Amino acid sequence: MRCFVTGAAGFIGSNLVDRLLAAGHEVVGYDNFSTGQRSFLEGAGRSAGFTLVEGDLLNPDVLRPAVAGCDIVFHLAANADVRFGTHHPFKDIEQNLIATFNVLEAMRAHGIKKIAFSSTGSVYGEAAVIPTPEDAPFPIQTSLYGNSKVAAEGLISSYCEGFGFQGFIFRFVSILGERYTHGHVFDFYNKLRNDPSSLEVLGNGKQRKSYLYVQDCIDAILIAVERADAKINIFNLGQNEYCEVNQSIGWICDRLGVSPKLSYTGGERGWIGDNPLIFLDCSRIRALGWTPKLSIRDGVVNTLEYLMANPWVLDARG
Repeated sequence: MRCFVTGAAGFIGSNLVDRLLAAGHEVVGYDNFSTGQRSFLEGAGRSAGFTLVEGDLLNPDVLRPAVAGCDIVFHLAANADVRFGTHHPFKDIEQNLIATFNVLEAMRAHGIKKIAFSSTGSVYGEAAVIPTPEDAPFPIQTSLYGNSKVAAEGLISSYCEGFGFQGFIFRFVSILGERYTHGHVFDFYNKLRNDPSSLEVLGNGKQRKSYLYVQDCIDAILIAVERADAKINIFNLGQNEYCEVNQSIGWICDRLGVSPKLSYTGGERGWIGDNPLIFLDCSRIRALGWTPKLSIRDGVVNTLEYLMANPWVLDARG
């Protein structure tokens, strides 16, 4: 296939680019480098099958010609700044919804019918059904980020119905692993690197979250695109386990050999829209033959070791 990957220089995007190239596909990577790292594409850049287009999804004049001739779009680019959504509410709408509309219109202009989209488990809000299946009733939205992803999902579904597209929508838990550039492991390690004697924890530390290793996430995406055949295919991606934030802190501190004094900001939420329990039912993707290889603990420790070996990532994203 000739694959178009948005957010190609990002955490998940760059790992996906490498996997697609290793499988023999051609890849057009698209990124504006607002948060993506050029070094993540160094290996891809040595492949004759890789083409990089530097552009913004909000600029259709660059986007439309770039996607021409591709067979499938993997749309991973987004504003992932979940915590500070209330500081700039239009940012989620612009980068997650309007950008998705531009991608869909570029596809329609060139007759490209397949799109794989990175959504989020946050679309379930504070779900009444735990573990939460894909057909759970949607609650009132509590996160601007989650709301923008719900809207983007609806837009993709409408294009599937109206223009004969085939959609693959992936509702992720938080992803961990190599090239990780934001999230709780990043934040805790960065704080402990600066001051190993103390650690501020948002909320009460009892928030329960599920996490997934990036290569397991990509395995699931590729299996779904290969094996699922419905018009609109929606999959939760996560583990059959979760951990408390305090447990994750314990694994990180054990690996670093530190015993900081923990201070909590209080309440069961770390920020507005933070869900104190995220645990998804992933039986639908498992039915296609997918099983994650790494546990949450191993994913946390592997991510920490990557950051320890690559301190430039913390400096670049600081």
